[in-house]
Amino acid sequence: MAFFDLPLDKLQTYLLPDNEPADFDAFWKSTLEETAKFPLDGRYERVEESTLRLVDAYDVTFAGFGGHPIKGWFLEPAGNTKRLPCVVGYQGYSGGRGLAFEHVFWAAAGFTTFFMDSRGQGAASYGSPGCTPDPVGSGPQTPGFMTRGIESRETYYYRRLFTDAARMVDLATSHAHVDPARIAVAGGSQGGGISIAAAALAPSKVKLCLPDVPFLCAYKRATDIVDSSPYSEISHYLQGLRGRSEEVFKTLAYFDGVNFAPRITARCLFSVGLMDITCPPSTVYAAFNRVKSPKEIRVYDYNNHEGGGGYQVGEKLRFAAKWL
Repeated sequence: MAFFDLPLDKLQTYLLPDNEPADFDAFWKSTLEETAKFPLDGRYERVEESTLRLVDAYDVTFAGFGGHPIKGWFLEPAGNTKRLPCVVGYQGYSGGRGLAFEHVFWAAAGFTTFFMDSRGQGAASYGSPGCTPDPVGSGPQTPGFMTRGIESRETYYYRRLFTDAARMVDLATSHAHVDPARIAVAGGSQGGGISIAAAALAPSKVKLCLPDVPFLCAYKRATDIVDSSPYSEISHYLQGLRGRSEEVFKTLAYFDGVNFAPRITARCLFSVGLMDITCPPSTVYAAFNRVKSPKEIRVYDYNNHEGGGGYQVGEKLRFAAKWL
């Protein structure tokens, strides 16, 4: 893949026209208040996995949006009894929480970690398995989740998923082995977009935000310049339902990382691939450039959506060790 987006010097100052809804904060305040009526009801079941000798793992269930049961994992260094810093992780598009041993990295580095299952996702053969259904139906949609419930902000799929993510931060702060003053949110692609939303929705609880090649940012810009999946789901939806583009992008503005970004108070470490045809560089910078808190970005110039790969894992580890 060749370079196709703006040159780096333009990206570093790139801003989109403001499309933030006037009632953005009111919408999310009411959404979180509605879900707060349901007790978190966090439940933990020890995973008896003989191969995990240095890490203790737990199968987690908690109440997310609408009180719906959401699955996840909790891992910590074996035998831990102290309050440690915690990294709350979110999955990429189409994947579920996977298997417990796939998430031992942060615990092996001395952190506690939660990892959230993405409701309704994890059934695709190329993704990690999931086990959390999404009990809310929707109107017409293309395959996938980008258009599920897109008829309105109240029914859109990511209203539920972002609320689940904020609730998992609440769950982390309530755990006896987590230092509530040292919590990070992290994820790649969709997980990066969820991290941005979670940090904005729980600003007093999230100290670090670590989104890699984040998805769910600058939807309109993305559909204008790439036809790759998953953004193409929006384009395909609009091909079939002509004349609905203004309405659709009005809904999406409530779920755009560009609009969540200025509400983040956490210290941020982003990453971007300058050849990324899944999450174009300008969409990443459109969100990054609106963050007002201390921030850094790692640029991988000849990389596509894999971004920094293992190199970026090392960057996050060093960043978390310094600031968390």
